[in-house]
Amino acid sequence: MSPLILSMVCSIVLNLYHGLRTELKLQLEAFFSFVILRLAHSRYGASYQLQEVAMEALVDFCRQKTFMMEMYANFDCDMTCNNVFEDLTNLLSKSAIPMNCPLSSIHILALDGLIAVIQGIVGRIGIGSVGSEPAPVNIDEYTSFWTVKCDNYSDPYQWVPFIRRRKHIKRRLMVGADHFNRDPKKGLEFLQGTHLLPEKLNPQSVACFLRYTSGLDKNLIGDFLGSHDEFSIQVLHEFAGTFDFEDMSLDNALRLLLETFRLPGESQKIQRVLEAFSERYYDQSPQVLANKDAALMLSYSLILLNTDRHNAQVKKKMTEEDFIRNNRRINGGNDLPREFLSELYHSICKNEIRTTPEQGFSYPEMTPSRWIDLMHKSKRIAPYILSDSRAHLDHDMFAIMSGPTIDAISVVFDHAELEDIYQTCIDGFLAIAKISACHHLVDVLDSVVVSLCKFTTLLNPSSVEESVLAFADDAKAMMATVTVFTIANRYGDYIRTGWRNILDCVLSLYKLGLLPARVASDAAEESELSADPVHGKTISNSLPLVHMQSMEIPRRYTGLMGRFSQFLALDIEEPRSQPPEQLAAHQHTLQTIQECHVGSIFTESKFLQAESLLELARALILAASHPQKGNSLPEDEDTAVICLELLITITLNNRDRILLLWQGVYEHIANIVQSTIMPCSLVEKAVFGLLRICQRLLPYKENLADELLRSLQLVLKLDARVADAYCEQITQEVGRLVKANAAHIRSLTGWRTITSLLSITARHPDAAEAGFDALFFIMSDGSHLLPANYVLCLDAARQFAESRVGQAERSMCAVDLMGDSVGCLARWSQNAKEAMGEEESAKLSEDIGEMWLRLVQGLQKVCLDQREQVRNHSLLSLQKCLTGVDGINLPHDLWLQCFDLVIFTMLDDLLEIAQGRQNNYRNMEETLVIAVKLLSKVFLLLLPEIAQLTTFCKLWVGVLSRMEKYLKIKVKGKKNEILQETVHELLKNTLLVMKSWGVLVQSSASGGDSLWERTWLHVNTIAPSLQAEVFPDQDPERSPHKLDETGYIPSKESVHAEYAGTGG
Repeated sequence: MSPLILSMVCSIVLNLYHGLRTELKLQLEAFFSFVILRLAHSRYGASYQLQEVAMEALVDFCRQKTFMMEMYANFDCDMTCNNVFEDLTNLLSKSAIPMNCPLSSIHILALDGLIAVIQGIVGRIGIGSVGSEPAPVNIDEYTSFWTVKCDNYSDPYQWVPFIRRRKHIKRRLMVGADHFNRDPKKGLEFLQGTHLLPEKLNPQSVACFLRYTSGLDKNLIGDFLGSHDEFSIQVLHEFAGTFDFEDMSLDNALRLLLETFRLPGESQKIQRVLEAFSERYYDQSPQVLANKDAALMLSYSLILLNTDRHNAQVKKKMTEEDFIRNNRRINGGNDLPREFLSELYHSICKNEIRTTPEQGFSYPEMTPSRWIDLMHKSKRIAPYILSDSRAHLDHDMFAIMSGPTIDAISVVFDHAELEDIYQTCIDGFLAIAKISACHHLVDVLDSVVVSLCKFTTLLNPSSVEESVLAFADDAKAMMATVTVFTIANRYGDYIRTGWRNILDCVLSLYKLGLLPARVASDAAEESELSADPVHGKTISNSLPLVHMQSMEIPRRYTGLMGRFSQFLALDIEEPRSQPPEQLAAHQHTLQTIQECHVGSIFTESKFLQAESLLELARALILAASHPQKGNSLPEDEDTAVICLELLITITLNNRDRILLLWQGVYEHIANIVQSTIMPCSLVEKAVFGLLRICQRLLPYKENLADELLRSLQLVLKLDARVADAYCEQITQEVGRLVKANAAHIRSLTGWRTITSLLSITARHPDAAEAGFDALFFIMSDGSHLLPANYVLCLDAARQFAESRVGQAERSMCAVDLMGDSVGCLARWSQNAKEAMGEEESAKLSEDIGEMWLRLVQGLQKVCLDQREQVRNHSLLSLQKCLTGVDGINLPHDLWLQCFDLVIFTMLDDLLEIAQGRQNNYRNMEETLVIAVKLLSKVFLLLLPEIAQLTTFCKLWVGVLSRMEKYLKIKVKGKKNEILQETVHELLKNTLLVMKSWGVLVQSSASGGDSLWERTWLHVNTIAPSLQAEVFPDQDPERSPHKLDETGYIPSKESVHAEYAGTGG
């Protein structure tokens, strides 16, 4: 065929398509199947010129707006037709790929055709469609679907779901065909299980399956139809009934039949097949035949003639006379017309009947029998569907063609050398990405990203200098890089595994020094500034790089996130000795990368869909985890650092979806913290990043506050060397966190973490000041002290009070914090009485009593400090906490417990220290004086309340015992006169107060166990003259039996007054 004639034919068919396609449905299918597809494949012997003309014609068709959609709707979704759309797109995809040869015009034409189809789909995006995403098709029961037609082929709301269901059935039939080809019986069972055949097989349904399903093994079809069982015979007759032999010659009818299966080799099977064929043929085209037996005999004769004429092993060929003679008297006892037989003879001689039809999916030639069959089928075929410009089936079509199209564009892009072709391929990639995002085809979008990333040349860089120069000179690589980041920024919602490849490109740019130096820090800062504008304005992120770098303030540690530019592996400025051409190329490269807006991927991550965001976070964690496997290189650590910083950036930018990210982020940071044994940038970023997350999210995520604060326990697990290196900065950040978020920390768990972090700084020379500053903020005015954190803060304050780091003033200030906190207890106690029920108030009062006991126990421990001023100051604070409890309801049992655990224990410990002659303790005499005064004052304050207790005598003996020991103590080998005078005076005052209150009176009982007897037993060993001084007029023979004549016990106020009057 002449290329010119083919071109004219194609042009005519295109015009027919425009004007008469509704009348030429099967003719159009035949044109593409038997002409275009056959000629475009080189294996059928067509010349290069014919292939090129066929390809040009196909591209012209592809440029028609609705052509491909109509091909898909009319043929691919019709179970009795070929998949024309799929075949054409596969042809374009394969033809665009050069096989061991340079790009040719056919390759470019095929690429243009693919791009035209893709651009057609893009043009329909946004135009109203009917069910652009196909709803799942469920087949719950068998229906005779082969002949079902749509009610209205002009209404998209009816024909779109109808043909989608048909396409689903067609796909399932193809699966059934595969099962059938392996085992016919199991294949039919599979089709029954999927409701594509009835539970009880009927001949008609099986016959339609065998007749119209593509891909069936034609040998198996012939064996099935030729079987002798009754059901197979019924299927055979139904199978023959699917053919329309009207006005068809016998040989053409036989050709048409034998194209659908291979004639079995057994004579009995052949007979059964030809009997069914003859019966059907005679019913439709009797012509000169007298009966069906005549049709059967003549069919046998044609098969024999066909074998004789076209079998090379037959040496003596049958002549026309032989053929006519062999068919005498077969037409009901009469001869068939000689002209009729002669015509059949010559037709068989010229055109063999192929009893072994082609298997699989091929593009056979058009034959008269096929054309006649086509004309018959066109009378009963479903109407041609005219599609409008809406995206009715674009999702379905694109899902089929996207894979081969991406492969084809990638290969052309790889082989191309001209920028025009580069741009065509890039346009194709962008169009595919847009369609993928529109139809939510995440796998397709990932494939586009993966393909493009390979062309960036960034995934496997060699040496830095060579890679930078090669990248700058490679237009293809730069175009691919810009396209990758364009897709990431535009369609990131639908990227999944592709984030890993995008991140690899980001890291490669970083290693080459081509990444904007503040991409990560700006990302985090932008999210901060957007939330906390300064004077109503935010700092722009679009400042020139040089200006931004000049604004940097260098410091030893980067604090929360640090500056990305501080750990750039390469200086982005080029050496001055570089040639101007290279310098200009490098600057152009930097500008190009800046236009990629790499940072926007992370700063705008708050707009990503949840699944995409999660995949981005996983990609960052995966990329950052490699250096932790062991012997890592410095550049590996840099990679881990930038990945961690970007991970923290997206975490901060997605505070409303923190639950989605938190588990993975926390585990990654925990892995870094627990596996690092030496200070490094990675662990620094991990720790400070964690602190930053807590700072930023606590005000907004109260339900996650405990989880966030619990994560800070990782800081406590740092290796000692790491913790020491960053202790000061960590403490400063914890202090900032506390000051900014104290009101949002309400649970015991959260405060335990905070106070633990502050406590460990008490003995660190660099961090103690910052740690105490944070603690002072919590405890100073009591506004941030809560029942949940009170004991924890007390323990932390005691750590600072006992710490020898820094000046003693800090320890004394810590003691003051402890002492002043008693006011909070009084306030809580008062509030409980006013606002709570009786039961709740009693419970809180009990808890307050326990807190108070912990308070005085903590102060008691600090009272043993080696430093005199701290020790004495603690004693005074303890006295304040023991005597200033008017607003707190403390039960008697708690006071007795306080004497045993706090006051007596402290006095005994101080006594032991004073007698031990320890050089570290100086001027213990003054401390002992303060301690014994504290004992006397507290005892007299409580006397009215405890005098009637059964254990009072034991308590009083304990007081006397300590006074006796303090009176007799020798400090540094000698007694102290001031201490002796103080003890003597305090004892006398105490006895006088007890006398005046009627507590100490002479008892009539004998035996020495009374309070009176035991008192003077101790006092007389201390100061024998005191009894006469206190009771000068006491008659030993008289002893009242009650406290006093009125039974009155003075109030606390009178105790204070009387105690003051005695010089206490």
